[in-house]
Amino acid sequence: MSGITIALSKGRIFDETAPLLEAAGIAPVESPESSRRLIIGTNRQDVRLIVVRASDVPTYVQYGAADLGIAGKDVLLEHGGEGLYQPVDLNIARCRMMVAVADGFDYERAVRQGARLRVATKYLRVAREHFAGKGVHVDLIKLYGSMELAPLVGLADAIVDLVDTGNTLRENNLKPVEEIMPISSRLIINQASLKLKRAALQPLIDGFASAVTA
Repeated sequence: MSGITIALSKGRIFDETAPLLEAAGIAPVESPESSRRLIIGTNRQDVRLIVVRASDVPTYVQYGAADLGIAGKDVLLEHGGEGLYQPVDLNIARCRMMVAVADGFDYERAVRQGARLRVATKYLRVAREHFAGKGVHVDLIKLYGSMELAPLVGLADAIVDLVDTGNTLRENNLKPVEEIMPISSRLIINQASLKLKRAALQPLIDGFASAVTA
């Protein structure tokens, strides 16, 4: 297809992307949140949206199935960012990547004593690099959901996960003990698309960038 395809995920990222799309002159013909369609047209004949899982957005863009996408920094770090430009930090879906432990666990003491920690996370690459940088030995346990459960049932000493308000941690008697990095969502672009479709893509990129600064 000679037009432009934008990969988006449902949920918070889409909700916060909608005003940016509007500022860039793009309006979906139906809501991705309520529609069952995975390919959604827009008010522009040459632009369509595809609705994919958040963790799959960089893959669709990397392999050229989408020209543009919007993905969280957390997803991009796990993906590795191969074959992608990341020209604009959209400053949306902001949160923090944190280490958290059960209330009664003395994390600082465990680290100081050189204990080998079991850490549950779906962000294996981020966790591995963080603890290696601190010289802390860890056994990483990959989970896909309900990270907060792992320390409560003895599966892990700590978790690495995204934290927004911290309410979920508090409700499960966990506490954040270390911030790894701030997280927000980025505009990502297929490198080949930028070369071949620059005339069509550049106004969209500029529109997103202007909307962010505004």
